[in-house]
Amino acid sequence: MFNRKSYFFIGIGGIGISAIAKMLFKNGKNVSGSDANKSEITDDLKKMGIRITIGHKASNIPKDTEIVIHTIAINSNNPEILEAKKRKLKIITYPEALGELSKEMFTIAVSGTHGKTTTTAMIGYILKKAGLDPTIIVGSKILGENTNFISGKSQYLVVEACEYRRSFLNLRPNILVITNIEADHLDYYKNIKDIQNAFQELINKVPKDGYIITKLKGDNIEKTLKKARAKILDYDLVVMNQKIGISGEHNILNAQAAIKAVEPLGIDKEKAIKYLKDFKGTWRRLEYKGKVGKNIFYDDYAHHPTEIKASISTLSDKYPNHGIICVFEPHQQSRTRLLLNDFVKALRLADKVFIAPILITREIDDHKTTNKMLAEIVNKYTPALPVENHNELKKHLLKIDSSKPLCVVLMGAGNIYKWTKEILK
Repeated sequence: MFNRKSYFFIGIGGIGISAIAKMLFKNGKNVSGSDANKSEITDDLKKMGIRITIGHKASNIPKDTEIVIHTIAINSNNPEILEAKKRKLKIITYPEALGELSKEMFTIAVSGTHGKTTTTAMIGYILKKAGLDPTIIVGSKILGENTNFISGKSQYLVVEACEYRRSFLNLRPNILVITNIEADHLDYYKNIKDIQNAFQELINKVPKDGYIITKLKGDNIEKTLKKARAKILDYDLVVMNQKIGISGEHNILNAQAAIKAVEPLGIDKEKAIKYLKDFKGTWRRLEYKGKVGKNIFYDDYAHHPTEIKASISTLSDKYPNHGIICVFEPHQQSRTRLLLNDFVKALRLADKVFIAPILITREIDDHKTTNKMLAEIVNKYTPALPVENHNELKKHLLKIDSSKPLCVVLMGAGNIYKWTKEILK
């Protein structure tokens, strides 16, 4: 699949699929693509020299295209998909492309409901520092490297394994990390048992001479390991007496998983911890963005209750003398509705909450689940207001009368990071 000359990507601005586009472009292939919206990712690709079109239409696909690779978020009525079918071009999904790459390399796959991105980046960082020259594909940009793709010359592939629509079943992991298993993506999965079954299928793909790195006493994990053929290593047994480069209890767990994952490759614990002292983190994972007066601003990707709780708790511990302001952009109405009580419990940990409009990307608007609805419920426990845009948010922030400096975190999986830029201006 990777020996063709010309490739077209639909949804090229996706954080995962853009890594495959970069890989092929760096290997001298003709690469072009389209996306519904302009973003930092599409800007980065353009700077590299990749031709990007904003908006989807049949004429976007170059005449010499041999393979079309698309995100799984694209529907079957997409005009470029229809054009590719009409021209009888080979069409594959991003997870399938990742699977093809995985077949050719020694794959370290990082799965789990939370912590995938940071743990993947940590493992890649350790292997690079140890001189093992891995190829790294991560669902964010690694700070310091400013990229989601690092091209290595060794046999090692370190990759984030996404569970949505069972995408990770395309991978062939030699080492599989499972950070945790919780209820999520309930627009696709029926329930937690369905999610466990998907993880069990992935576990069964790890060969007898492979390794599964997980927390044995983790919720929902033990049952999935019953039919595992590979050797199981418990990352909860990793004792860390030194600090790493990023803060938060959740990142200690991520570091433990990363340290255990490199053990089969001959990298001992002390060396791995030493390397992680310099690890700067990843883009939009509780990323410090700057100060305005005495007020501190962070940007975060958290979009699940467990992640929100971890981020707010980390900031509360780090800045005990600040008022914690959370600006949250919910992602999908189904997630908001089905995990509503958990969202309320997590958001009420902040001193004040602002709720941005819900980002709906793969659902039909039910006109009931809204930011106003969520704000009204959260407001019963801690002050909360819906906000429709960054200008409205700015007015509210300027009105906050506080004797304490503020720590403002804008979080969500969608476009909330653009609000952060505007607010900081």
